Order: sequence, then C-alpha cells, then structure tokens
Amino acid sequence: MRKLIISALIAATAMPLAAQAQTAELKRDRQDIRMAQRYGDRHDVRDAKREYREDWQDYRRNHRDVYRRPAYVGPRGYVYRPVAVGARLGAPYYASRYVISDPYRYRLPKPTGVNRWVRYGNDVLLVNVRTGRVIEAHRAFFW
Repeated sequence: MRKLIISALIAATAMPLAAQAQTAELKRDRQDIRMAQRYGDRHDVRDAKREYREDWQDYRRNHRDVYRRPAYVGPRGYVYRPVAVGARLGAPYYASRYVISDPYRYRLPKPTGVNRWVRYGNDVLLVNVRTGRVIEAHRAFFW
C-alpha cells in the first residue's frame, strides 16, 4: 500500500512537469518563428512554422480532455458550412456565447485589437468583429 501511495505522489508531481516542458517547447518554437521572420529566409520561416505546428498537434493529441467540448449549437436560422480565411461571418456567430474568452487554455495566441477567437462548429476562427472577416481558421479543433 505504501508503494502505491508513493508511486501515485510521484506521478502527480511528474505530470505538471511534462505539461510545462511542452509549453516551454511551444514558446521556443514561437520565438524561432519570430527570429526566422526577422533574420532568416523563407525556408527558415517555413521550417519553424512546421515544427511549431507539429509540437502543437502533439500537445493537443496528448490533452484531448481540454479540447472536448459540449455539442455546438449555432445561431437560430444559420447552418454550418466550412469557411475559409477571408470569408465573412454574420454578427450572431461572434456574439459572446461563441467567443473563446480564454484562448491560452487552448494554446491559441492572444487576439489583438478587435479580433476574437470564435467557436464555429468544431472549428476555431479568428474573426475581426468590426468587419466579420475570418483572419485565421483551425479546422476540427474540438473533438
């Protein structure tokens, strides 16, 4: 019994360390992207972005419980259709009910100015709330 308790305590302290290591890795990858954009060439930027995307997908795959949300119920009278960057959403789609108030929980970058992260079906969209234009889209974000 004593061994079981000790192993449970060790496991409980090791899990946050693993999550911190992944978060630090994602931060380093974002920094690499910024440095490549500033000083590198197109290939450096592309490689840095690919590495960041792979690390983020690994994090997401290992923390499925964070990305599991209740069923999506869209605004009345609207039907889900996949949207691309540049598309325009109606105002009901970026009402407070659909806005993601804590983007860091999902490892999304903080929106700036009038931009907001919005849940749209199982997708996540970065939307300019003044114009309704989609700036960035992540498909099948939630499970």
